[in-house]
Amino acid sequence: MSSAPLVPTADAEAARPRLFGTDGIRGLANAELTAELAMGVAEAAARVLCESGLGHRPVAVLGRDPRASGEMLEAAVAAGLTAAGADVLRVGVLPTPAVAHLVANTGADLGVMISASHNAMPDNGIKLFAAGGLKLDDLIEDRVEQHVGLVDDRPVGARIGRVRDLDNALDSYLAHLMEASPERLDGIRVVVDCANGAASVAAPAAYRRAGAEVITIHAEPDGLNINERCGSTHLEDLQAAVVEHGAHLGIAHDGDADRCLAVDAAGKVVDGDAILAILALAMRDAGTLTEDTVVATVMSNLGLHIAMRSAGITLRTTAVGDRYVLEELRSGGFSLGGEQSGHVVLPEHATTGDGTLTALRVMARMAATGASLAELAGVVQALPQVLVNVRVADKTLVSRAPSVQEAVAAAEAELGDTGRVLLRASGTEQLVRVMVEAPTSEHAHRVAHELAGHVSAL
Repeated sequence: MSSAPLVPTADAEAARPRLFGTDGIRGLANAELTAELAMGVAEAAARVLCESGLGHRPVAVLGRDPRASGEMLEAAVAAGLTAAGADVLRVGVLPTPAVAHLVANTGADLGVMISASHNAMPDNGIKLFAAGGLKLDDLIEDRVEQHVGLVDDRPVGARIGRVRDLDNALDSYLAHLMEASPERLDGIRVVVDCANGAASVAAPAAYRRAGAEVITIHAEPDGLNINERCGSTHLEDLQAAVVEHGAHLGIAHDGDADRCLAVDAAGKVVDGDAILAILALAMRDAGTLTEDTVVATVMSNLGLHIAMRSAGITLRTTAVGDRYVLEELRSGGFSLGGEQSGHVVLPEHATTGDGTLTALRVMARMAATGASLAELAGVVQALPQVLVNVRVADKTLVSRAPSVQEAVAAAEAELGDTGRVLLRASGTEQLVRVMVEAPTSEHAHRVAHELAGHVSAL
């Protein structure tokens, strides 16, 4: 592989919109995210991540979720990687954290996961991992973008990359999960909503290996039904199934299983904030919570802040996105972080959010304490929180608009210390997310929709 520098022209740089959002590249498959773009991104990633002179033929791990367009994009990504001279270890349908684990476990130089996570089936996406299974920082992503479409000294003959299937990929991932699970789960009955996604085989297999009695729903992917009224964004079926089967809890994954939400025995939702609190207390008691500190994002409910403060645990906050949680975890050497959406990162065991590992650790805490999920989650008394997504023409203009700034200042003055306001742009869509916490649900709804009106008026 050539290590000669590739420099795009100024015109090309100015014309190209930024590809990467808060979690990789996403778009409507075959319209925005085309096979041509996927091939270009893969080739660029291989060149950027492997350009320093490895001393060996580069190797990439390639996985996907089961959505139909993944088959097309898998072929395109494999073509791009091999065109850059990288060998491809194809692992098929596996969760995103499994791909990250396999990058580290096989000693690969990079990894590619084809998934749009919780997005609807027509979308798809590309997530990239560097050596060790680490997500890319902004500067590396920018360099990958600059190299898309630039061709320099493509290999020929025997230097072209090869593709082979990694047959033991699932077993390797399951073995890793068992090593990271501190307790047997015998006697726990769990309903698992696999979102007809990448967790459909791996997650139930992991819970059964740990000793749990597992009941699955939405675990029959056909390429078209991923995230369709199921999984972590649609909890109604899981809530009903938990009560119907008399289960101790329910676990809901998203399409690529890098996160999970939970449901207690009565069908009440347990979100990522409560899950973080459960794991933080477990790790504090075990002496494994580094500096008694947890990393969360600005979206975490004030109830989590209060609960952690009461437990003598420091809560550090970052921008929204598990990549930013990961950066804070790495920079501070902390051992637990996550998001309200259910992305939880345990750096000792994973380089990214892992919904299956998170669920195993939650159930392990139940097994170790004999407490119900409702009892464990009760440590967080969440303030009513309302999130309104407002579609806009240009999300970058909203924060600078005087009318929006004035409305936010007025809302903050009204709430004082009893709540808070947060406006942020979506990382993947032309949306502005308006979040309000207040003493009552009615109060939060009123303030949120008033602010949303100011945003939508732009």
